[in-house]
Amino acid sequence: MSNGANSPRRSGPTPWRTTYRQLIDSVGPGAAQLRRSLIGLLAAAVVQGLALACIVPLFLAIFSQREGAAALAWLGACTLLMVISSVLRWRAQAFDFDGQMAQATHRLRTRLGEQLRRIPLEVLQDKRTGEMNSMVLNNVDENLLTTLTILNLIFIAVITPLATAIALLAVDWRMAVALLLVFPAIVPLYRWRRPALGRGKRILAEAHQQANADVLEYMQGLPVLRAACQAGAKAERLAATFSRLEEIQIYGHRKGAKPNILVASIVEVGLLFVLALGVLFVLGGSLDVAVLAALLVIMARFFEPLSTFILYTAILEMIESALERIQALFAIKPLEQRLPQALPPSHEIRFEGVTFQYAYANAPSIRDFTAEFPERSLTALVGPSGSGKTTLTRLLLRHFDPQAGSVRIGGVDLRNIPLDRLHDLISVVFQDVYLFDDTVMNNIRMARPDATDAEVRAVAEAAQCLDFIMRLPQAWETRLGDIGGRLSGGERQRISIARALLKNAPIVILDEPTAALDTESEISVQRAIDALVSHKTVVVIAHRLSTIVGADQILVLEEGRLVESGRHEELLAAAGRYRRMWDAQQKVKHWHVKATQVVVL
Repeated sequence: MSNGANSPRRSGPTPWRTTYRQLIDSVGPGAAQLRRSLIGLLAAAVVQGLALACIVPLFLAIFSQREGAAALAWLGACTLLMVISSVLRWRAQAFDFDGQMAQATHRLRTRLGEQLRRIPLEVLQDKRTGEMNSMVLNNVDENLLTTLTILNLIFIAVITPLATAIALLAVDWRMAVALLLVFPAIVPLYRWRRPALGRGKRILAEAHQQANADVLEYMQGLPVLRAACQAGAKAERLAATFSRLEEIQIYGHRKGAKPNILVASIVEVGLLFVLALGVLFVLGGSLDVAVLAALLVIMARFFEPLSTFILYTAILEMIESALERIQALFAIKPLEQRLPQALPPSHEIRFEGVTFQYAYANAPSIRDFTAEFPERSLTALVGPSGSGKTTLTRLLLRHFDPQAGSVRIGGVDLRNIPLDRLHDLISVVFQDVYLFDDTVMNNIRMARPDATDAEVRAVAEAAQCLDFIMRLPQAWETRLGDIGGRLSGGERQRISIARALLKNAPIVILDEPTAALDTESEISVQRAIDALVSHKTVVVIAHRLSTIVGADQILVLEEGRLVESGRHEELLAAAGRYRRMWDAQQKVKHWHVKATQVVVL
């Protein structure tokens, strides 16, 4: 499976038509207004070109000294056209000024968020958090916020001079043709520079995403890094990322300096050629000096936009690069929703001939697995690390679909159950709990946003949370910090269980929630779990076999296969893989560590 969130590699520049379609698609309901804005900017550039063309007859009238009325008329025409151009441009950029661009940006981020919820988590788990953060935030801003401004500058640099030159055909076709030969020269120059600009901007965008990911990873892992005395080592890696970013930026500036100077020089030489041609015509008596003076004013007005045109297009390449990455994310196919949609009438779980292999893995993680988890029973999954226990729960949660076989709840294939309704059926208590930097009340209520305060307090009491909540500085309104950093491991587990209690789903998955807890915390968490799993269909991943001796059934996995199943006593009597695991864990209880040095704090 390819990683669709990466921007595709291309052999050449994206056609403008494709970029236009991607841009229009990205603004969603604002597409019609954006089209009108682009047409308005184009019209404003044309009208501005016509206004500048009025300078020639204006100068002719002024230089004649006998056509004052004509001079005033042409001045009025020039002024009126400039006003019309400004009005058109102002109305066109109202898409920015009136907040429609901000609304389009918000809608695009929302669509990206919805897409992230739909695509298989197998794809997302290959992407670093910082990279996805850059995708959803930075790329959206690059895509929309500067688009109209940059296109306006490009239109002024290209369309306005073109309109002026065409209008001047009515005054002096020779000078108009000379101008028309200079302005189109920008196009091949741009086509020459565009591939290098595109490559550079894409490499720079990838470097920025890498830097964002490294910064986020370093900040989140700083406590662990300090404890391992590796904060400096990881900082060196982060510094290396920054150095790489600096090298790319310096290289880009150096590679672009000479071509940009060359483009500006060619534009300047071309305009000087037109001026020199005009001087020859004046000296030859075939061109009025007033026309030459007017052309000098017009060319001075055009020089800066034309010479910086390539710089504007560099920003356009950034927009195109952002659009590509956004479209690549949208192109990832969501999980299949089969028809007809159905809801399970009961909550027993059945895996039928399930085989699943992760992308890029050398072998399947689950191989031809068949088992039934009866309704309102506790089924334990045991086996060595890598045996497929967590993969089975992810298949049940439909983080991804099996390549063969099916997973069913109440006889209904998960692919026929709407994904949001499937999530309503299952509560999960993970070993590693993720809490948000929000209040205690909101962290629990996220399981059911419409729950009352009284309901939240009731499940918190059942989950053994009240004692530590009331010790917090603002009690229920205390913010828990990033990943719940204000709480201990056991306290975070109990908040997670309170969430699951509030959700009150008929199926509960427990991913060894007490494995890393001290004895006192484990007792509190176990009491909370007892309240959670009552009358539920429970699936528990167990590493400590002593915690699941009362399970209704125990499934033993090895290398993705079901090798044994039964109750605790039956599996011990069978003297197979489970018995060997049990005996090994019993021996561990008798191990002793001899202290060579004791440090009293």
